[in-house]
Amino acid sequence: MLEVLRTNSSNDHFVALVKKLDAYLTITDGDEHAFYDQFNKIDNINHVVVYYENRIPVACGAIKQMGSTNVWEVKRMFVEENMRGKGVASLVINELEKWAKELNAEKLVLETGKRQTEAVAFYHKNDYQITENFGQYIGVENSICFEKLLQ
Repeated sequence: MLEVLRTNSSNDHFVALVKKLDAYLTITDGDEHAFYDQFNKIDNINHVVVYYENRIPVACGAIKQMGSTNVWEVKRMFVEENMRGKGVASLVINELEKWAKELNAEKLVLETGKRQTEAVAFYHKNDYQITENFGQYIGVENSICFEKLLQ
């Protein structure tokens, strides 16, 4: 049975899962990893979810407000390899969307790499629409940005 914890970026389990995510991205991003890494620091993220199976952390994700707007960015989505294909990522994104609505967010945005084909397919499956690259991702060839209006 899966359990969810709403927490923040100081949670040790979140930090450990993000280290695994970064190890994976170091490989898939190749030479571009340092560029992306600078935008993925987890200091001071106040809205983090960690999913547990039998008290073992297996997945995480976070949302972060963009300035003082009602737009929030999805950050640091990760599911342990042995838990993939079981709907866990959908649980994470659904919980983040629910939390964002509670915080009066109107839209979620996110960036992923074109090489993360599983992530791209996942966001399409969860009704995220491709949008113009935003912020630091404008003009970045490997970046693909998504958005979803919250209702």
